[in-house]
Parts: sequence; structure tokens; C-alpha cells
Amino acid sequence: MTKDDRTGRPERAGRLQIRAGEARDRVGQADAGLFDAPQRTDFLHTDPWRALRILAEFVEGFDAMARIGPAVCVFGSARVAPGHPHYELARQVGSGLARAGLATITGGGPGAMEGANRGAREAGGLSVGCNIELPNEQHANPYLDLAIDFRYFFVRKTMFVKYAEGFVVLPGGFGTLDELFEAVTLIQTGKVHRFPVVLIGTATWAPLIDWLRSDAIGDGRLREEELALLHVTDDPDEAVDRIVASVGRGGVDPDAI
Repeated sequence: MTKDDRTGRPERAGRLQIRAGEARDRVGQADAGLFDAPQRTDFLHTDPWRALRILAEFVEGFDAMARIGPAVCVFGSARVAPGHPHYELARQVGSGLARAGLATITGGGPGAMEGANRGAREAGGLSVGCNIELPNEQHANPYLDLAIDFRYFFVRKTMFVKYAEGFVVLPGGFGTLDELFEAVTLIQTGKVHRFPVVLIGTATWAPLIDWLRSDAIGDGRLREEELALLHVTDDPDEAVDRIVASVGRGGVDPDAI
């Protein structure tokens, strides 16, 4: 790792961060014979090496998440600030899950994710964040008991599904929609056992449900019972109650993921 000449900050790769200047010192202290050869880093960008990095992320994620106990994923926009209605709804959800004895898992970033982690922490529950490395916007929020950084979206999303008893989804952008539809597709296709997916915010989600019913069901591309996998509410307590009622009655089979 080297210092970024544009920002003056140390560069980051994967989960490893070394302060500027340390890397060269460590190399100098290492066995001289090992480092006398010309440095070649092109192999780091080959597919076999990339596969090893992916495997390492899975192993580290499984190791970190395996002991968190029953948990629920809460998704929503990174672009809402404290005091915004969606932030406060997420905070209420995290608090309610904690009181019910469930850990809260989020994407670990700001916005609604922070709200859910904050609510969980304030209510004495376990607050987990699976963060993703992005060029901007995504930074770990300060309310995490367990924070894990991921380079690959698909590894991160596996952790969400594997260790969740259900999903609570607040309004968000492309990332939130991606997480929502991947989860409901896994349920629809039987790749995971059925677990609840609760959408909070009727003003946002009702038009989407109406479109799916009129267009996708109307054209035979979706069935009504599949659309029923999604439950819409404005009440965070109802969302938590629906999740709690399902815990222990199926949920996700961790060994199936």
C-alpha cells in the first residue's frame, strides 16, 4: 500500500490498511533474499488469484457471522440523515428487533442503515454491519458492534441471506431494490426456505406492488401467491411483530446457502 498522491491518505486494499510509509519499512525489515527479486504484481489481477480473494472473503465472513444468533436484515437508503422519517423508522425497527432478542444486520453504512444499527445499539441488541468498499458515500457508521468489510457485492449479499431470519426494507435506491429482489427471488425459487420480507412505507412500495399486480401478474409472468411474499406496512412495530412471529417456524436454512 502506498500514499495516494492526490489525497495524502493511505490507500486501501481489501480489509487491510497500512498507514503511509509503513509498507516500505516492513519490506526493509523482511528477509532480504526474499525481496531482492524484481517485484511483479500482475498476478494479483489474474482470475485464479481473484478466486482466492473471493474465497477468503467468504471464509472470513462466515467465521465472523456464524455466532451472531437469530438476526434480521434491515435495508434502506444511505442518503437520509438523522431526523429524516426513514432514518427514524429504521431506528424504531432496530430497537424493536433488539427488544425481541434479535440482532440487526445492515449494510453498515450511513442513512437508514445507521438508523437501524443505532436503534439496536440503544436498545441493548447486537448491531452488525456488512460494509462494502465503494469510491464514495459508503462508510461504516459508528453504531456497530461487529463490522465486516467486503470487496465483492455477491459475497456480502450471501451473508445477508445466510444469517437472516427475515428482511425489513425501507425506501431506497438501486442497491436497496437489488437486495430486495434478490432475496424474494431466492424465496420464490426455493433456494432458501420462506422467510418474511416486510416493506415499510406504503407511499413508496404500494405503486410498485400495484405495477407488479397489473403488469407482471396480468401478463402471466408472476403469480399472486408469489407477490404475497411481500408485506407492506407503515408501522415499524407491525414489521417487527411479523418477523418475530416467523422466527422458529422455518426461516432460512443456513446450510442451504
